Amino acid sequence: MNTLQKEIINTFFQTLEDIKTKKDFEIFFNDFFTSKELDTYTKRLAIAYWLKKKRSVENIKTNLKANLQEIRTVESKLNSKGYKLALKMMEAEEWSSVWTEKIKKYAKI
Repeated sequence: MNTLQKEIINTFFQTLEDIKTKKDFEIFFNDFFTSKELDTYTKRLAIAYWLKKKRSVENIKTNLKANLQEIRTVESKLNSKGYKLALKMMEAEEWSSVWTEKIKKYAKI
């Protein structure tokens, strides 16, 4: 990778880091990615999440409309840093949501 390519990639990552709201992320991703590209990346994340939750391959194929190759590709990357990071963040959000609901119920908010 040459210097210009590295600079372009760094600028892209910096742009992502500077986006602060979900709405702005949605605007960015909807303009920069085709619906097919966005579907591909979000499906990978969903496959990873369901694999981590021990869902069966058949369940994932049926519900996410994923093919076996997509599932196997994600499965082979589950132990990579990026997938681990994403899943850790999703699990933290899930834990937070569960406890928020429990607290609301207890406090009758």
